[in-house]
Amino acid sequence: MKPTKWITALLAAAGIALAPAAQAQEDIVIGGSIPMSGVFAFAGIGIHAGIQDYLKIANDAGGVKGRKFKYVFEDTAYKPDVSVAAFKKITGGNKVSLYYGDSTAFSRTINPELERMGSIMMAGASFATEINDPKKFPAQFMAGPDYSEQIGILLRHIAKEKPGAKVAIVYSDSEFGRDPVDEFRSTAKKLGLTVAAEIQTAPGSVDVSTEVIKLRRSDPDYTIFHGYILAPIPEFVTQMKKSGAKSHFMGTFWTMDSSTVMKLGEAGDGFMGVMPYRYYYDTSAKSPMLDKIRQMRPEYQSTAYMQGFLTTMLFVEAAKRTVGAGKPLDAKNLKAALNSIKNFDTGGVIGVPITIRGNSIPVGRIYKADMKAKTMVPASDWIHLE
Repeated sequence: MKPTKWITALLAAAGIALAPAAQAQEDIVIGGSIPMSGVFAFAGIGIHAGIQDYLKIANDAGGVKGRKFKYVFEDTAYKPDVSVAAFKKITGGNKVSLYYGDSTAFSRTINPELERMGSIMMAGASFATEINDPKKFPAQFMAGPDYSEQIGILLRHIAKEKPGAKVAIVYSDSEFGRDPVDEFRSTAKKLGLTVAAEIQTAPGSVDVSTEVIKLRRSDPDYTIFHGYILAPIPEFVTQMKKSGAKSHFMGTFWTMDSSTVMKLGEAGDGFMGVMPYRYYYDTSAKSPMLDKIRQMRPEYQSTAYMQGFLTTMLFVEAAKRTVGAGKPLDAKNLKAALNSIKNFDTGGVIGVPITIRGNSIPVGRIYKADMKAKTMVPASDWIHLE
């Protein structure tokens, strides 16, 4: 009998099993509640592609000390109950360390379970202000500024461009829409801006003629839309411009995909908004990671793709730091590793080095629509919130 077989037989006789080599190199699992169908599918499909692409980059580079990343997802159709069921199914069949959630409702609903389990750090599609609270949501984060911070970035740009300007906010009668309204009021006051109007509409309204009259009478220098993807923004912008109003129009993240803004047509020329990431086609500065993305996917990729891509980059970085420190991949260690990120270079996805202190990345840039070129072009430097 060969020595190795003899040792194996001896250990077996003593009741000691030799673990397969592969077992010591188990995959690091990222789960995902991804809305591949339903009303949010336009974003879910991009998010899904962004997650896949960054994991390919990470795995091609060797993973983490030989451990590869494995992505397990379920389509949720953007329904919280389906998303919770997907979470239970995925975590029940896999040792999950990281998870991507599809909505604010899911993030809130699953939070007690995350705390109970203590084994998973989560991020997702939501930029809800309430999630940006490490005490209430200790195992969660977002890969960008929360909605209140997005409003803050817009107002700081306005205050710099036109000190003392009159500003208005038009928002949907929804949790999403109402989220940053208080911050809008308080930040405008701090910056010496005048609140000209606060106008609420039903989500996705078509007839907003009454609200347009109110907005026109308030005569704001800048109008911020929040809580919508597209409708009723085109109606407001078109009717206001036809009336001769001179207001500058602005949006927040989920309105600002290039393909969405371009649907505003000629009336949307100059439409501005806050964006935490560079657009796919932005070549205004060196961006090796965007170069990689363009090589992998020669067609335009959405801002949702960028959000999924960067979220996964941060998942991977947190895992690398945790494993590198010799610690278990649990929620506490992963979050501590995430919050150790200082002056981190995203390869140009965000145009400045980032530092993650709490549950958000309070950095963004203002982009403006150039309808002739059919692109969004930079209208500001990168704006940091303290």
